Formats: sequence, C-alpha cells, structure tokens
Amino acid sequence: MASIPEYYAGKNVLITGATGFMGKVLVEKLLRSCPEVKALYLLVRPKAGQSMQQRVSDMMMCRLFDRVREDNPDFHQKIIPISSELMQPGLAISPEDVEKLSACINVIFHCAATIRFDEPLKHALQLNVIATQQLLSLAQQMNHLEAFIHVSTAYANCNRKHIDEVIYPPPVEPKKLIESLEWMDDGIVRDITARLIGDRPNTYTYTKALAEYVVQQEQDKLNIAIIRPSIVGASWQEPFPGWIDNFNGPSGIFIAAGKGILRTMRANNDAVADLIPVDVVINLTLAAGWYTAKHRPKPALVYNCTTGGINPFHWGEIDFEGQLKLHPQLAVTSDLVISAPATTTYLLPWKRNSAGPCV
Repeated sequence: MASIPEYYAGKNVLITGATGFMGKVLVEKLLRSCPEVKALYLLVRPKAGQSMQQRVSDMMMCRLFDRVREDNPDFHQKIIPISSELMQPGLAISPEDVEKLSACINVIFHCAATIRFDEPLKHALQLNVIATQQLLSLAQQMNHLEAFIHVSTAYANCNRKHIDEVIYPPPVEPKKLIESLEWMDDGIVRDITARLIGDRPNTYTYTKALAEYVVQQEQDKLNIAIIRPSIVGASWQEPFPGWIDNFNGPSGIFIAAGKGILRTMRANNDAVADLIPVDVVINLTLAAGWYTAKHRPKPALVYNCTTGGINPFHWGEIDFEGQLKLHPQLAVTSDLVISAPATTTYLLPWKRNSAGPCV
C-alpha cells in the first residue's frame, strides 16, 4: 500500500479555510511532507481591502513556510487561489472555476468555519451548515474525487458526558431549521436562539453538530471522514515548536498571563484544559484523507482528536514558575496557582504600583 506522501503525489487538493490557523498549517504540511503533490486549490475571498491573490501571497511570506521555501523556492507555483465567498449561493465560485475543479480535484479538506461563540445564529448557520451543504453539492460534481474530509470540533456534542466517535442525531433537522429561519427577521431569531440551541452553550457548537449530520447524509455518495479536534493550540514540533498566528483561545490567555496583563481568571482547577497541538491535528487530517481514499470505509469514520481522555491537563496545573522571569519586587508564594471558590489566581510579573506588588 502506498505511503501517505506517495498517495498525495500527483493529487490535486481543494482546501477551504486555508488562510486560517489550521488551514495554513495544512497547506505547509502538504507542501513540505508531500512534495510531489500536484496542486493545492485554495478557496479564498477578498478581505479588508486585499484581493484573494494578495491574501495568499501574504500567507506564503509567513515564517511558517520557511522550511518549505528552503526546500523548494518555487513552491508558490503549486498554490492556486479560487475566488469564493461562503456566504453566497454556490459559494460564489464562477462557472469556469467549477468546471476546472470538477475536472481535477482528488481530495477536499473542509476547514472553513466561523469559530466565534457569540455568532448570530443565522450567520453561524450560513457559514457552518449551508456552506458545507453547498461544498458537498460541488463535491458530487467532481469526477475524480476520492475523499472529503470535514473538520468539525470535539465540542459539537459537548452536551453529552461521553462522546464516542459516532455522529449523533442532530438537535433539529437542518433543512427544516434553514427553511424556518429564512422568513424570520434577525430580532425574532435572536429571541428564540436560546430555546433552539437548548443545552448547548453557543451557536458555534450547535451549528457544528448540524454540519456533522449534513456531511453524514452524503456518505453513500462520497468517501467521507470527520475530524473532531478539541482546543487547537500552538504547534508541538512542526514546522517548528510553538508556532501560532493568533491570540485566540488558550494562546491569548497564556500570552496575557506571561506579560502580566491577566492576573486573575475565573476557573475550576479540576476542569480539563483539553488542548491539542495544531500539527497533531493536521497530521491526523492528512492521514484520514489517505485512509478514506484508500479504504473507503462505510459508514464514515469519525476521529476524536483530543488529549483529555488519555493525558488530561487541568487548568490548576498551569505553573509559570521557571517559565517566566519574575520581577524582583514580586513576592512569590510556594504555589503560583492559588485556588479559591471557582477562581484561579496567577502570580505574575508586573511592575510595582502605589499599592505595591499584588496578586
């Protein structure tokens, strides 16, 4: 059986969300570890006054691609941006581009999504569910498609105490929800959102659960796999340790804490901080693409990519001692993490003010 790099050799790969955190790492990993890949087609929209070509060019200048650049200075020739807008019908892909993609794409990695927890329901539904439906419709037109890999989240079913690698029944039939929300104005939708999402904490987890069901419905027509990462953090090893491109999620907490900006945070010391390095998720994603194309498993396989069940890390274990250069005027107790009811307090370096060093 062909190895993973051998499988991707000569393949045309379509990636959504390529300019996002995980998407960038996926693009880099494919170019570096599968150097014989034929081409990467990236669905990209203009943003903040930049054209799609400018956005892709800026992305490729990132330090993330230094190792690829050393091995192949002309790697950018394998990157083909495709103008697209997930909020528009048909993903706003031109007929010419649809024809081009239909004729050549072998593997799809669907990484695009809104990850905002406070996203209005209509917007989250459009980006996470309807856009997924439209991409699946496009996939069915592709003559040489071998695998469709959908990146979901481990928290799509966070209302359950135990989450198996299965697709659970949706909280509501997605088609009925979409049809119902079409005639409602934003005010009405906002008023009923809490009742719709039920015991899920936000529209993000709610719509990601719906998207999983939408993907599952096409498993008889397409070779599908679903990846469920937990909280995706900085890279562990590839392309180098500690790479991250944003302050979202835990990285923002750690950076703010390290700079002394964040001194306290409401938390439960016993709660699991289920962090997973981005390169671990991407390696699994590429392996899932290879396995799905080669074995075509039915029903579709689901991969929970988490650490909490095997190597749990608790918020109370966060310890900055030895990791930070403490300010000499800061009094340090034996524990840098101090427990209080529902509160975790960090001793952090910061300059003395009129009240003196504080915790």
